[in-house]
Amino acid sequence: MNSAIHKAFNPEDFRREGHKLVDQLSTYLEDCLGGKPMPVLPPSDPDALAEYWKQQLNAPGFDLREFYATLIRQSNHLHHPRYMGHQVVPPAPLSALTELLEALLNNGMAIYEMGPASTAIERTVIQWLAVKMGFDHQADGILTSGGSAGNLTGLLAARQAMCGYNVWDEGNTASVPLAIMVSEEAHYSVSRAVRIMGWGEKGIVKVPVNARMQLDASALEAAFAEASGKGLKVIGVVGNACTTSTGTFDPLDKIADFAEAHGVWFHVDGAHGGAAALTAKYRHLTKGIERADSVVVDFHKMMLAPALTTAVLFKNGQHSGETFAQKAEYLLGSGQQKPWYDSAGRTLECTKKMMGVKVYAMLKLYGEELFSDYVTATFDMGQEMAKLTEPFSDVELAVDPDCNIVCFRCCPEGFKGDLNRLTAMVRQEIVKKADFYIVQTNIAGRIFLRITLMNPFTGENDLEALLGEVRATAVKLAGAFV
Repeated sequence: MNSAIHKAFNPEDFRREGHKLVDQLSTYLEDCLGGKPMPVLPPSDPDALAEYWKQQLNAPGFDLREFYATLIRQSNHLHHPRYMGHQVVPPAPLSALTELLEALLNNGMAIYEMGPASTAIERTVIQWLAVKMGFDHQADGILTSGGSAGNLTGLLAARQAMCGYNVWDEGNTASVPLAIMVSEEAHYSVSRAVRIMGWGEKGIVKVPVNARMQLDASALEAAFAEASGKGLKVIGVVGNACTTSTGTFDPLDKIADFAEAHGVWFHVDGAHGGAAALTAKYRHLTKGIERADSVVVDFHKMMLAPALTTAVLFKNGQHSGETFAQKAEYLLGSGQQKPWYDSAGRTLECTKKMMGVKVYAMLKLYGEELFSDYVTATFDMGQEMAKLTEPFSDVELAVDPDCNIVCFRCCPEGFKGDLNRLTAMVRQEIVKKADFYIVQTNIAGRIFLRITLMNPFTGENDLEALLGEVRATAVKLAGAFV
């Protein structure tokens, strides 16, 4: 056999390099958690970085540890307390180790024979989470690759269950065009799912939001009547738990009332905030989620797992098996009722990662308190950040935060220029300096700085430092408008 193949599979090489990598990552973790000064998002140019790696590929020799070190240096540092950018969790180290096991075993899970242990573990994880969402024993679900795939899966189930015929086999042949009602602040993946289903833009009925960027439940009836008047058949409504932009939770209970009154499907996009249902302090934000027909929750957002691990839950477990009612004889058999343990019949994926294993390991080793404590700690930080802004008349919150997403901006005293432009410049300057990583968002035509406090080791001193940096930078840059 080729010597390169022998070398690639050499157990001793794996053991030696594995120990070195764990040591390297442990030191990196210590540096991050200790708040060691470092560029949280290392400044880089996309073209230059691509050229660098192209040249490296063609350069002679290869030092594996230096490769790892370079990759670490050039990446976002999610475990650093001053990473406050996107909704990506700093994974618990155990979950990263478990992912190494998953990667080496590489059990594909399309059918039970391809991943027996991981299939059984996934079912256990799904049933545990369904109970936490308030569902009963009839609930079921599946793990899939991300919230976008999860929302599509839930809405495909809604279409199959509510359209009145076998749309999977017959296509979009309804005499009346189908539509889904969504908040104006719904994640773009919901709109994308509707387009993938072939309904086009007319299949998206947007419901206005209130001043807190929540779906305005009082506008549901009017939106439904208007859609019906245009010849649309509304088959479902989507609630946000929570919105991506501002982190506010829609009134799920009121949306559930509307869905039940009109006999339409109720889907909750709980990719980020659905995990609040596991906490005592913030569970009230998800009141009504237990009445949903389908729910999406990302373990890689607020439950400490590496990307991508998303749960799609169905209150009526049968809907999980009916979503993709498609024949694939060599994998699925010919029967109408597919067994729960052949997951290819219930997900977009055929080959699928062993997603539930890392969640199960964390649950067993640390208990579900790990998840509830993490959500509570990060949501508390959002409240703390809001309080820190109160003494400063030059700092404006977009909304009082529900969770760990906080949107704010600074208008220096006497400033008369374009505040949107100034806010964008402040963000650009902070990212360039790289002591913090933050992003920005557009809320009703106004630009705000947006932070998502994903790191449980972010402290009050980090929040105060960021606020001081933003205010000082705004004052410095305001002079450019004079």
